[in-house]
Amino acid sequence: MLKRLVIATVAVMIATATQAEVLKLAVTTSFANSGLADVLLPQIKDDTGINVQLLIVGTGQALALGAAGDVDAVLVHSRASEENWLAAGNGTHRREIMYNDFVFVGPKNDPAGVRSADTAVDVLRSISNAEAPFVSRGDASGTHKMEQRLWEEAGLNPEREGWYRAVGQGMGAALNTAAGMNAYIMSDRASWLKFANKADLEMVFEGDPVLFNQYAYLPVNPEKHPHVKNDLAMQLEEWLVSDTGKALINGYTLNGERLFTFNAKVE
Repeated sequence: MLKRLVIATVAVMIATATQAEVLKLAVTTSFANSGLADVLLPQIKDDTGINVQLLIVGTGQALALGAAGDVDAVLVHSRASEENWLAAGNGTHRREIMYNDFVFVGPKNDPAGVRSADTAVDVLRSISNAEAPFVSRGDASGTHKMEQRLWEEAGLNPEREGWYRAVGQGMGAALNTAAGMNAYIMSDRASWLKFANKADLEMVFEGDPVLFNQYAYLPVNPEKHPHVKNDLAMQLEEWLVSDTGKALINGYTLNGERLFTFNAKVE
């Protein structure tokens, strides 16, 4: 009887220790679609013992999960939303980790003529003028927020137009919809490069500085949610900005093209 009790106690202790090393991280679908997590997470576990459990949602949902204390940290890409979230007391700080950029994808024959556009805003004006099919994520993600900002700068509100379709889903699903409709769409570069079902679509516009896409890491505030694992969140942050993290982020390529560039300031 005593032997069984000892075995049961040890089992509970092992299970508790294992559970203590699990960190919940809310990340954007664009980050998950890129495949970078498949490279980073095994190495994080080997180096730190932290088992990072991803909750894959849009930026808006990721920040909501953090505000509710349902995750220990978030990795997202919408600076204005992040700063509002911090100002509300939901996190301890914001640490920039890496960046890529947004691009416009569309039919190879480019019926709206966006290849000749000078800016991202001009791209949207050309699409609107041509009434060419356009797919939006429509999910309050960082990508969707950037798209909305560009429409506003263009002086346009396309949401009630017949050629505009908001799918309310992640980047992969939105790209699949665009492929099926032979429509234009704005995507982060990593998701587009990783996307397999390109159909008749190709990249038709890139390079405007406004399409810069910064990813930042924000630990959830333990003073607001005492149960969150801030110690693990800080360990993960230190790994992400380490030489190992930098090398893996910068070294992650697809068809010879880098998907993310490390730009964390090492303190």
